[in-house]
Amino acid sequence: MKLSLTFDQGKEMSEHKLFTNNTKMKVYFCHPSSPWERGTNENTNMLIRDYFPKGTDFDKVSKKEMKRVQHELNERIRKTLNWKSPKAVFEQEILNLSN
Repeated sequence: MKLSLTFDQGKEMSEHKLFTNNTKMKVYFCHPSSPWERGTNENTNMLIRDYFPKGTDFDKVSKKEMKRVQHELNERIRKTLNWKSPKAVFEQEILNLSN
């Protein structure tokens, strides 16, 4: 469903060529200190921080709580999605692919 992925300059994508070969997805890197180049990621991080402030020890967060937050964020309508939820948009995309 995705054709490309944009990452920051972190070491977690040191094997981006292997990732590209395995997924056939192009990987792009944003410029250092340019978080606006990953707008959706930064916005999602902000939404997650509403539930889990920076510095949260995720070893102390239950799986049930994580699932609850995941559900709420996937059901939350977004202006950038024409006031639809990510879940609704994803489901519509799946339907479009099957038609």
